[in-house]
Amino acid sequence: MVPLVSYSNIVCKNAISRSNLPGLDYSLNPYFGCEHGCIYCYSPSVFRDNEIAKNWGKFVKAKINVVEILDNQLKKLPKGIVGISTVTDPYQPLEGKLQLTRKCIELLSTQKFPISIQTKSPLVLRDKDLIRSEGFDVGFTITTLKEDLARKLQPRAPSPSSLVQVIEEFSDRGINTWIFLGPIIPEINDDEDSFLQIIDLAEKTKSEIIYDKLNLRPWVLDSMASFLEKERPGLKDRLPSLVTRDSDYWHRLKVKLEDLCLKRGVRYKAAFP
Repeated sequence: MVPLVSYSNIVCKNAISRSNLPGLDYSLNPYFGCEHGCIYCYSPSVFRDNEIAKNWGKFVKAKINVVEILDNQLKKLPKGIVGISTVTDPYQPLEGKLQLTRKCIELLSTQKFPISIQTKSPLVLRDKDLIRSEGFDVGFTITTLKEDLARKLQPRAPSPSSLVQVIEEFSDRGINTWIFLGPIIPEINDDEDSFLQIIDLAEKTKSEIIYDKLNLRPWVLDSMASFLEKERPGLKDRLPSLVTRDSDYWHRLKVKLEDLCLKRGVRYKAAFP
């Protein structure tokens, strides 16, 4: 039987690189590839390679020398906020064995670099001894709290309900937490009930909501095609016009979401203003 995900090791030339993402100075990805298999993921577009895009979600390559390379780089770089991770999940299952993310966090923290973690995995709780109220924020990507829908959208990611207790625990410990609500997909996870479930969690944990629309980078629509045809026949053809930043749909949705947040006193912002 062919395994769903293949694992291997690679060596990297750089562990940390400059980031153009809002709020981050650097990005660090201890792994190349991701086994979550999210059908909406646009990370493959970063690499502009058809073979990588077709197989994204089916392989994970551990940057086996990432800690040593990071140690060398940090000696030469000015302090800045490091995003972990920006194109893969830093706490996917292989991290449970290799602990590359943990070792990088230890090193960054020792060198006084602020750290911003983003994950879909409860494995981040393992590192609660390292993650402090100063110098850290922890974000959790929650596309939906509806389990059946989540399994279709991100088939090998941990269940979103497994994150609820984790967010609560970090919040109780005084850690700055946030929820990445995205991607918001028209007619899939954009209903008021879906939003309120996540807003309730944000209110309870004093988390900020950072929201974003579906990003139709190359290969994304192809990856979603089968799901869309089953769930909403005809939506695939309409999606490109709905998810432009100046569409009437997106404007109405932003107003709706932000109004719901305001009524609950939940902080919010667009991922890409």
